Amino acid sequence: MAGRDMLQFRKVGRTALRLAGDRRGNFAVLGGVTIPLLAMAAGFGLNIVQLSNVKSSLSLAVDAAVTSTARDLTTGRIKPEDADSSVRTLLEVNAANLLAPGEKVVLRSVTVDKLAGTVEATAEIDVDIFFPLFGTANRQRVSATTASLYSDKRIEVAMMLDVTGSMGGQKIKDLKTAAQNAVSILLTGQDADKPRIRIALVPYAEAVNTGGLSDAVFVEKPGKSDLPPPIDAVQAVSASSGGDGCATERKDKDGAADFSDDGPYTERENNKGEIYLARVNRDDRVGSCPSAKLIPLTADMAKLTTAIDGFRANGVTAGGIAAQWGYYMLSPKWRTAIKDANLGAGPSDPDAKKVAKVAILMTDGLFNTAFAGVSGKAQGGQSVKSGSYAESICANMKKDGIEVFTIGFDLDNKDTSKSERNAAKAVLKNCATPDTGTLKRSFEVSTGKELDDAFQTIARNIEQLSLTK
Repeated sequence: MAGRDMLQFRKVGRTALRLAGDRRGNFAVLGGVTIPLLAMAAGFGLNIVQLSNVKSSLSLAVDAAVTSTARDLTTGRIKPEDADSSVRTLLEVNAANLLAPGEKVVLRSVTVDKLAGTVEATAEIDVDIFFPLFGTANRQRVSATTASLYSDKRIEVAMMLDVTGSMGGQKIKDLKTAAQNAVSILLTGQDADKPRIRIALVPYAEAVNTGGLSDAVFVEKPGKSDLPPPIDAVQAVSASSGGDGCATERKDKDGAADFSDDGPYTERENNKGEIYLARVNRDDRVGSCPSAKLIPLTADMAKLTTAIDGFRANGVTAGGIAAQWGYYMLSPKWRTAIKDANLGAGPSDPDAKKVAKVAILMTDGLFNTAFAGVSGKAQGGQSVKSGSYAESICANMKKDGIEVFTIGFDLDNKDTSKSERNAAKAVLKNCATPDTGTLKRSFEVSTGKELDDAFQTIARNIEQLSLTK
């Protein structure tokens, strides 16, 4: 920038000398008066351009340092007392290219306003101007002030990830990479004792493997009731619990799908007026259970990445069941069950000012399996019900203030019909929270690279949501 300014100045100077050398009559007299004025005006203009360019560059450097610091405060990578050193370090790097020899950026102040949730910084440079004028110093001070929002909200994320048979081969490898990278982005650098971000994993296929939450599952028996036994039937309750930990949809007293987030200890009344606990069904028609187990909210990055690395592709796609368990992992109504199973502190109470809750639903195809309200074969031929169940649960999540992101991976696969592809896209679009401005919630990707990019964009958008909601 300085080189161009000096070039302009030299051109003005050469023009002035050429005019000064003209000895033709009155023009020489007039030139003697006006040339110094023209030179002063040109020099003044160059000073204005120079100072304006420096101020613009300084503002960009300060803004970048403050924005990055605010982001690190938001994600918990640094504490408010570290903001000054963070801005200072980043500013030195950002401003290095705009300094002339002998110039130095001075950081005058960094202010963290915890009440307003802002970081503000002021910096300045003393600039050697190109054309000193009468009564002005050779150096002019240029300053810039900028501010950025940050948030100390806690963030809870449920990742519902498709591990069905169609995800075999390269696609399951791509999912592992993308999901592990997202976990790393969200959790790296946190205070281990007071993590601000926690993540739950819900791998799903034909069902969800509840792992340590198997006591929340009611195991159906062929030809028997689809409801858990009354609470006074102690032996029957014990005998019907757990099993392999696999769970499908929860059914209401009439056998229909239940879309609530009620905890498994919630008391309900059956059609005989008897009280039972609202445990989640394991339908007796389930053919296979995912080997990957559900993990409730945790900040243990090693635990999450190890679990993701163990994903194996098998089974059909019960998207409604996935959405249901993602909802449970963000609901405080499940906190007692999670604590009783020694699986962490469980979800926080809803508070828009203190907690941001996010669900990420990812699949590579049409949801095609549902059990509740289905007579006969449930696997593979229930796309209307499965998609409808997912949309109903997504609607409840959004009503509860949960932001829903969706990712469709390789949905244009030619192994499926056009109508199936369109139906899959529609369900994901309807499930997602609507896009607002630059904040995108629904993604369609075709390659592993695009899948990774989508997860990373969502991770960044989660940070943005914690500032704006």
